[in-house]
Amino acid sequence: MPSPDSAPESALSSPRSKITPERAQELYAAVLELLRESGYESLTMEGVASRTRCGKSTLYRQWGSKPELVVAALHGTRRMRLPNIDTGTLAGDLLEAARAIGEAAGSDTPLMHALSHAALQSPELLCALREALILPEVAAIDAMVRRGQERGEIAVDLPAADFVAAQLLGVLRARPLLEGRYADAAYLTRFVERAILPGLGLTAGAPES
Repeated sequence: MPSPDSAPESALSSPRSKITPERAQELYAAVLELLRESGYESLTMEGVASRTRCGKSTLYRQWGSKPELVVAALHGTRRMRLPNIDTGTLAGDLLEAARAIGEAAGSDTPLMHALSHAALQSPELLCALREALILPEVAAIDAMVRRGQERGEIAVDLPAADFVAAQLLGVLRARPLLEGRYADAAYLTRFVERAILPGLGLTAGAPES
């Protein structure tokens, strides 16, 4: 699996490429912006070309098709949303994660909704979507849980520990459907405090010595 730092360069390694990495990032950003605005079905190579003042033939020469361009955009803009979170307690880590994820909800949630249906029809697109928006967060949250287990904050065999990432990331998708609002930082913080931490036998306060 390519690293986040190597993704833009690998997408531009073909001899046919005449697009700089900086220009590629502009194109990728425009693709994701159009997806958030209108969805996958409405996205066209013509629309990307118009938004970016890039020739349509250049886009086709570089990426070949809309699905290939979207996959490249997802890989090329992949960023770790939860870098270096380690507060010393599992409760603190999960609350920091909630804030970080919630701050990105306004951009990540529309993108997930825009791509979900199309991704179910395309294994390549589904893989790119998971690698760009889901798996890095799952890995980071799982690492927080493991550290909590190693510190003795929660039991290694605690059943609820297996579902922390699913709860925190799943509610991002569920709240817009249930309530018509994004799961922002304030909402996710409350969700962690009232739904996730009690299931782990933890509270938001300092751990008992």
